[in-house]
Amino acid sequence: MSKPDELLVDVAALVESGHSNQMSLTVVAGGAVITGRLAPEVVWRQRVSEVLADSARLRDFSAVFTAATHGEGPPTHLHFHVARILQGSVGIPETGGMYRVAIKDVSAWTMGDFSYSDH
Repeated sequence: MSKPDELLVDVAALVESGHSNQMSLTVVAGGAVITGRLAPEVVWRQRVSEVLADSARLRDFSAVFTAATHGEGPPTHLHFHVARILQGSVGIPETGGMYRVAIKDVSAWTMGDFSYSDH
């Protein structure tokens, strides 16, 4: 088990404390490159809950994401929204997704999100 990058933990803590979703970040985790904007966990959970609630098949899972979080101590996860997994010159999904990444699993990161193009 690796030790989380303290600087990345500090960035995540600032996002959590400011309730802002404007911090763009790109990380490498488990060999995948994920790029997008960070959101506070409570905002991320609410959005996932809303998406699930709108689905007839997945509606029952919605409540799991609205349950109270423990929020004690430093953040352990990054919560991305409008995020993409980069694969060559393509971002998956095109419209952006909601990803939760353990900070301890991040092997590299940079501020900002990468854009991609087929040009």
